[in-house]
Amino acid sequence: MKTIHFGFTVGLNTLDFALYPSTFHRDTIPNATVLHPGFNINVVSSLRLNRHMNLRFLPGISFGQRTINYYNQDTLFTKQKIESSFLEFPLLIKYKSERINNFRPYLIAGFNYRLDLAAKKEYDSEKQNYVRLKRSDIYTEVGFGIDFFLLYFKFSAELKYSIGSRNMLVDDPYPGFEYYVSSIDKLKSRMWILSFHFE
Repeated sequence: MKTIHFGFTVGLNTLDFALYPSTFHRDTIPNATVLHPGFNINVVSSLRLNRHMNLRFLPGISFGQRTINYYNQDTLFTKQKIESSFLEFPLLIKYKSERINNFRPYLIAGFNYRLDLAAKKEYDSEKQNYVRLKRSDIYTEVGFGIDFFLLYFKFSAELKYSIGSRNMLVDDPYPGFEYYVSSIDKLKSRMWILSFHFE
């Protein structure tokens, strides 16, 4: 019932791309279906608006990885591994049901500004990385969870889907390896996040 309370979050995530292949480059077909586990750590600041709603700010960091596979006539011939290290600043509305004994389900929705510290200004030819991403994006986030009221703290398990709004591809191909970029029309970020809150 406090107006403001704090806590922390640890969680797991999987990063993905909504990848739109270029219609002008049909020899090389990129695909971004390879998922890798990542993790996130956040600080929880929660403002009680009324009986059923809280405004939540959860600044933190998250790490993850994505792989783009490139196919030529259904044959995998090369891939690009893209690592990301985000500073993130989510601002969310939490809509809570009535408490049922020591449990309470809820819905969550809002926006998250993420800054990718691993996004490179230049290509790294030594590591053969020929795809670069823009540094910042604004994500729309929706999810649900359950609060568990324990003796000394509240524990919450939450599943959230995060959808990026920008085309993250830097349209500046590396000379001699243009097909890595020219075969892609758009790259939009997506993320599934399983979080555990301690408040």
